[in-house]
Amino acid sequence: MTRILSQTKSASVNPLKSSQPLGAALAFLGVEGAVPLLHGSQGCTSFALVLLVRHFKETISLQTTAMDEVATILGGADNLEEAILNIKTRTKPKLIGVCTTALVETRGEDSAGDISDIRLKRAEELAGTEIVLANTPDFSGALEEGWANAVTAMIEGITRPGERARQSKKIAILPGWNLTVADIEHLREMVEGFGLQPVILPDVSSSLDGTVPDHWVTTTYGGTSVEDIRELGAVEHCIAIGEHMRRPAEVLNKVTGVPYVLLESLTGLKGADQFVSLLSTISGEPVPTAVCRRRAQLQDALLDGHFHFGGKKIAIAAEPDQLYQFATFFVDMGSQIAAAVTTTDMSKILEKVPTESVQVGDLGDLEALAVGTDLLVTHSHGGQASQRLGIPLMRVGFPVFDRLGSQHKLTILYQGTRDLVFEVSNIFQANRHAPTPQELDPFRKRETPGRPRSSPLTRHCRGSRSDA
Repeated sequence: MTRILSQTKSASVNPLKSSQPLGAALAFLGVEGAVPLLHGSQGCTSFALVLLVRHFKETISLQTTAMDEVATILGGADNLEEAILNIKTRTKPKLIGVCTTALVETRGEDSAGDISDIRLKRAEELAGTEIVLANTPDFSGALEEGWANAVTAMIEGITRPGERARQSKKIAILPGWNLTVADIEHLREMVEGFGLQPVILPDVSSSLDGTVPDHWVTTTYGGTSVEDIRELGAVEHCIAIGEHMRRPAEVLNKVTGVPYVLLESLTGLKGADQFVSLLSTISGEPVPTAVCRRRAQLQDALLDGHFHFGGKKIAIAAEPDQLYQFATFFVDMGSQIAAAVTTTDMSKILEKVPTESVQVGDLGDLEALAVGTDLLVTHSHGGQASQRLGIPLMRVGFPVFDRLGSQHKLTILYQGTRDLVFEVSNIFQANRHAPTPQELDPFRKRETPGRPRSSPLTRHCRGSRSDA
């Protein structure tokens, strides 16, 4: 079993993780007509907004309750009510996703009670808008937990409870935060290829995919509809992707009775095969010819690329599920995980990461552990360690702000895994160094001992050759 090493430093050096409220806001951005609202100070929202804008290169609808010193002392209920009413009046959203920050969580505010009072008092003004609360304190967990808490809150707050008649061929997909826009889009196409109708929650592939609307939109202009969330109990099956999506799937099962299957990763031949086999079982349809062809392409890519992966030492820093996703990919290709750093020890998936130990820490820990490795795998903030160590960096996760198109990068199923094989192989080839004479001949400078006496077998073979 993998050893999980706790953080021992009193300060973070070059932070790795993003906070829970940011993860929850990202999940709410995957719902159509939504506005995430961070309940706390303006600074918390501004920092999250900067990261989201730099990563997606898009305008992001993110609001704040703007608590000041007085509200911090007396309570933020009035700020919360005012913010909700202003958003409703100005943007008319279908969903307001409230994400708590450390300010109100530390103070111990009853945000759920405050929202209940606001709904009751302002029922007529707030008609047509769902208000969902996700408790996401900055001081606990990370982006992964924030995303999962927001999805759980939407299921608990919007989905109609009770078992209902199942709609044949309709399934729910609960993707992890680490799936890109391209991943979710490809996921939908794969599901539809089996004749199934997917309801994806959250669906950032149609809200953060880089399209430009023909008029100014003050909310998200794509994503899962509130009505689809409300009717989740009518789906035939649920597929959750990533360990952190287990709780949302369990809540959906508890509220509606919908059965679920959890897949830990869709990257790699094994993970892709599991997903495709599951779709074939649910749909009762054979695997399409196009999918079989993509699988054959991946097999060929594995044969072509494994020469470049064999024996390479990899250093990865990422959220738990993304760490597992890429660690298993590299190990399956013949590489070794020499350093593994993550953001939190709250996920059970860390016990399955194929390495001796996982360090809970920051990018400073990664830099210390990655000396002598062949590749760094983390987000854009790892660029500093890459430059200092002289080791190439493969950018994954959030945020990626110094490269274009990170959200359109495919990383799952047969096609995505094939693309990863090519990408990493090309990185290794581009950073290959010509070996020195000393590396080619490690015995060049050895001390020459006295001439050994030749064995009878040596003299016999030598005599045989001269006789010939």
